[in-house]
Amino acid sequence: MADVIPTGQERATIVRRAVRVAVAAGAGFYPLLYGAGLPVMALYALFAPIAVGLLSPVPGSGRQRASVMVRALPPALALATLGTLLAVDTWAAVGGMLVVGFLLAFAAVGGPRPAGVGPGLQLFYILACFPPYAPDTLAQRLSGLTIGILLLTALELLLPDPSATPYRERIARALDEAARATVPGGVPPERLREAGARLRLSVVPPAERPAGAGQSDRALEQAGRAARRLLDQLATLAETSPTGTDAASAALLDRVSRLCTTSARFLRTGEDPPVPGALEAAMRDFQAERVRQATAEPGERPPAEVERRHSRVLALAESARMVEITTDIAVHGRPTEPAFPRRLFWYADLSTPRLWARRVVGNTTFRSVLFQNAVRTALGLAAARAVAGSLDLSHGFWVLLVVLTLGRTTAGATWQAVRQAVAGNGAGALVAGALLIGLGPHTDVYAALLAPVMLVAFSLGPLLGIAYAQGLFTLVVATAFAQIEPVTWRLSEARMIDVVTGSVIGLLCGLLAWPAGARSEVHRAMADLLRTCAELVPGTTEALLRGAGAGVAEGGAQAAPQPRADGSGPPPGDTEGHSGDRQPPAPQAAPEAGPDGSRPPPQPPPTGTETPPSVLPGEGGSQVAPQTLPGVHKLRLAEAAYAQYRTETPAEDTRTDWHAMLIAANHMLLGAHYLPRFGLRSPVDATDASAAWARTTARESVAEVDRIAALLTGGAPEPVRRRTAADDRPPAPLSVDLEVWLESLGQQLTRIDASLTAPQPPQPVTPSGRRTAPPG
Repeated sequence: MADVIPTGQERATIVRRAVRVAVAAGAGFYPLLYGAGLPVMALYALFAPIAVGLLSPVPGSGRQRASVMVRALPPALALATLGTLLAVDTWAAVGGMLVVGFLLAFAAVGGPRPAGVGPGLQLFYILACFPPYAPDTLAQRLSGLTIGILLLTALELLLPDPSATPYRERIARALDEAARATVPGGVPPERLREAGARLRLSVVPPAERPAGAGQSDRALEQAGRAARRLLDQLATLAETSPTGTDAASAALLDRVSRLCTTSARFLRTGEDPPVPGALEAAMRDFQAERVRQATAEPGERPPAEVERRHSRVLALAESARMVEITTDIAVHGRPTEPAFPRRLFWYADLSTPRLWARRVVGNTTFRSVLFQNAVRTALGLAAARAVAGSLDLSHGFWVLLVVLTLGRTTAGATWQAVRQAVAGNGAGALVAGALLIGLGPHTDVYAALLAPVMLVAFSLGPLLGIAYAQGLFTLVVATAFAQIEPVTWRLSEARMIDVVTGSVIGLLCGLLAWPAGARSEVHRAMADLLRTCAELVPGTTEALLRGAGAGVAEGGAQAAPQPRADGSGPPPGDTEGHSGDRQPPAPQAAPEAGPDGSRPPPQPPPTGTETPPSVLPGEGGSQVAPQTLPGVHKLRLAEAAYAQYRTETPAEDTRTDWHAMLIAANHMLLGAHYLPRFGLRSPVDATDASAAWARTTARESVAEVDRIAALLTGGAPEPVRRRTAADDRPPAPLSVDLEVWLESLGQQLTRIDASLTAPQPPQPVTPSGRRTAPPG
């Protein structure tokens, strides 16, 4: 039986696909063979729908798949032509297979649709590159291939699968929920988190995932993460402040609600975008009020819980601002307003060719799972072609077909598939051999059997599993070839030999080329990601502890972070100049040099000058602000490894919370951008104890990340002792934003650590109260 029992909708999809493929294959095969007498053209017309419609998992609705098939037709014709010409020599065909196999497998960097159609295109080269060398039949081959693909395309439109919910609509629905949740008690926290979980790409149909390299797809993917973070922040706010909020927070939440509603409508219609800068202006006003309250006399300061609520409200407003920017890029294909911080929107101003070039170059490394899969596939297919040609195997095409269809990303999964395939082919070969012996040369009977056999095989095979699929496909092969040329029971014998040969080659490739698949890679990638992002924590902490504490405004008021005219401050790590930015009136006076001689934080330049690199004051000089671009790059590689890992058979470490690691990395990256812009700095009366707590907590967070990374890479580090802020700690001297950020990071790291450490079962307790050893 199949490993996973299909649902009713999945069974209906499988049956519809079987009907489309069987009808398209029969509609091309029968007229060309029996009407026109062109067996070569008939064979390609039969094989093309099977290759593209059955063996290639092209995702999407009927219209989407039809579009992919039409666009795949020119490459399919080119590959069939190349295979026909290279069939003149075994080693020429092997070299072509190596190149074609790698390029088509590596095309998965383009997303699920290129990855889905890749196997079908591989098969067109494979079928054509085997003897006999017959360039005189090239026209028939290309004609049959074209007829088969066009027939299947027409059936995709006539008998389509229902369309899935687009990712834009998923984001729009999530934003509708977020808009309702800004009112206390509007949406339960559990419902908000469920709405956010529906934005995970793992639960989105492959055809609807924003996996392309262009601005729109990248912006949609980022918008989904920002919307999910917004929903989680609203859920946390509802849990920590369930009864209500203050007037300032309510005003900013109302602005967030209007932005979410407008952005949702904008995603659906492409019209009436949010007013640019409106939320940013509200955030600046809210920040000015926070600064005023935090720097008031001790008796007039708001309670610590109010300060923490303000911090959470401003943080979720920043998430809403990121939603605003990403939806603008997603709809227009480019930003209509400056997108800050630029490090997080690095793709916004790049051309589509440059973005694709970055995608390809970024995956051209042996650390890339997509590159590993391409190398494994190319080597396996080339080796299979060499073996089949050297041994002069009859119908050697089946050897490569087995390598292509049974190859998995791990050696264990490949072995499981091979065992079932060999068993299924053995049973199918026995039935097919008995059929060929019993019916003999009666082609009319084979012609009557082919259509129902295809329908049954293409329906039951995917439903019942690999063994049934391989056995039934053997019957399809036997009934089809028996009509093209005289065959005997040895056809079943030849197929069995080819299947075993291909299985051995595929298994050897799985053992020799990255046998662990993405399992080891996802461990390494996540460890690198967390370590890289953890480097931002101490620098961000210093930005808030030392960034404004060196100076005061008139009357002792703390200097607020100075935004640009568009509402953004210079993001940390953004060393690219922006000329022509207008400077608004400062809500507070600029900080002066402190009495200890420390340097004040950099201020935005006057109109018409270049913005210098962001610099933070450090011991004995200056230190450059945290560079987030390496973390963003590591995040992309970790996401690719995680996406591949999700497709594999679950391993022993199913407890590991990989998604929490990605969220923690995002938390550090966004904090490094957000806190230096809007975080409350420590005033001049900041105590040494509070600053020491923050620096110690930052160091402990880095140590905890190092421990997690060591656990991921096979180490056994000692636990890290962590501390939390006391409930009665004054928020202003510590910077409440820094406190909330560090405590939230600590909670996330604790959850990750718990998922990596196997829980110790409690020892049984006897009636006398004594602990005993576990039974058995």
